[in-house]
Amino acid sequence: MRDEVKERWGTYEASHVLLGDKRVTDIVITNHAKVRYHDRIDRSSKDYNNIATWAWECLKQGRIKPYYRKEEDVYLIDDDLVMVAEFAEIPDKVDSMGRTLHRMIVVTFLGRMSETIELRDLKSYYSWLRHSRRMTLMKNTRKRR
Repeated sequence: MRDEVKERWGTYEASHVLLGDKRVTDIVITNHAKVRYHDRIDRSSKDYNNIATWAWECLKQGRIKPYYRKEEDVYLIDDDLVMVAEFAEIPDKVDSMGRTLHRMIVVTFLGRMSETIELRDLKSYYSWLRHSRRMTLMKNTRKRR
């Protein structure tokens, strides 16, 4: 009797998830992101793996979207949680079509827009923050003179 061989295309899980023009295959959580996640999102989670697994599930489900259209460093999870991430190409790793794969490095979690209203417009918030810091520095230098 002959063995029957069947090819099963499309039944395996893809090794990467597309986010914009990046093919993300790995997620790295920085120490700062872990601390911010614990402080601002979920006090019970203290492990890097739990946070990375949660972020990977959000990525696979399409729940992570860019905050601004043209910028690729600030992302929204579930249209509420603001996250800053960078991407690094993984050397010597390509997908089946020969395109490079990326590692997503989660730099920090800024918080939830539903809890922190300032996060709804980051550009004006950071502009205000820079201005207030600059004015504080100027006031302090005046006192020293």
